[in-house]
Amino acid sequence: MTIFLISALRAVIEMLGLCYIGQAILYALAGSGRAGNPIYRLFDLITRLPRRLLAALMPASVGSASIAIVSFLILLLAWIGLAFVRMSI
Repeated sequence: MTIFLISALRAVIEMLGLCYIGQAILYALAGSGRAGNPIYRLFDLITRLPRRLLAALMPASVGSASIAIVSFLILLLAWIGLAFVRMSI
C-alpha cells in the first residue's frame, strides 16, 4: 500500500513536471502568441496551483518566470526524493 501511494504521488509530480517542460517549449516556440494557444493554456491551468503556492511563500518582488523555474526544481527534487524512498522500502 505504501509503495502504491509513493508511486501515485511520484506520477502526479512527474505529470506536473512534464507540463512545465511543455510550457517552456511552447514559450520558446510560440513567443508572444502563446496566450492564444489552447495547449499552453491547458498546461497553465494544470501548473497554476503549484505556482500559486510557491508565489505565496516567496517575496512579492520575485517574477513569475522565476517562480515557475523554482517550482519545477522543487518538483524535480521531490520526484527524485520519492524515487529514493521507494527504493529503500
